[in-house]
Amino acid sequence: MTIPEGYDIDQIGDALAKATSISKDDFLALMKDDSFFNKMQKAYPELLDSAAKAEGVRYKLEGYLFPATYDYYKGNTLEEVVTQMIDKTNAVMSKYYDQIKEKEMTVQEVLTLASLVEKEGSKEADRKNIAQVFFNRLAIDMPLQSDISILYALGEHKELVTYEDTQVDSPYNLYVNTGYGPGPFNNPSEQSIKAVLEPTSNNYYYFVADIKTQEVYFAETYDEHMRLVEKYVNNTSN
Repeated sequence: MTIPEGYDIDQIGDALAKATSISKDDFLALMKDDSFFNKMQKAYPELLDSAAKAEGVRYKLEGYLFPATYDYYKGNTLEEVVTQMIDKTNAVMSKYYDQIKEKEMTVQEVLTLASLVEKEGSKEADRKNIAQVFFNRLAIDMPLQSDISILYALGEHKELVTYEDTQVDSPYNLYVNTGYGPGPFNNPSEQSIKAVLEPTSNNYYYFVADIKTQEVYFAETYDEHMRLVEKYVNNTSN
């Protein structure tokens, strides 16, 4: 059973239902079960303590189900399957707990940024630069303005985000709200987690991806950014 990198809980529910005898409804019910979360928090306090304090989250375990291939045996319970995913996240994150403390961040903040980085860039170099763009924005209290946050707020997967979409009333809307938002938007890969913990130093505040090539272009000013948008996004005749 493979959970791809960057899948959110809704997509994991679909993948589980397809690969196993577990129903998506049962999985989503467990994701909203506070007693199960509390049990996991007791088992993995360093991983889940900051998630426990988060307010306004859709699922407390969003971001904590590590994307990987898992063995599923007949007779495995839903709780056993999910615990396996959380255990894998803890195994990966345990290498970085000291680093996270040194950066004066929480696990929730790291996984939140990593979940944005996961979807905004596909190459390691781009991800490390994108992570720094987010830190640069946070430092001046500028909204992170990630379309990924809008799609999560809407509960949709689509290609283009409209201006109207960016006004959606949700704590997950990082066009309107400053800071990190409630929590992760999907379950990120280790590469994206490392990008957040070891970003490439830069002075950029903007980035845009060429919709055809996925090449990412960075800018320090809004004017420069808009020229790049016009060239690589709006001018589709290239």
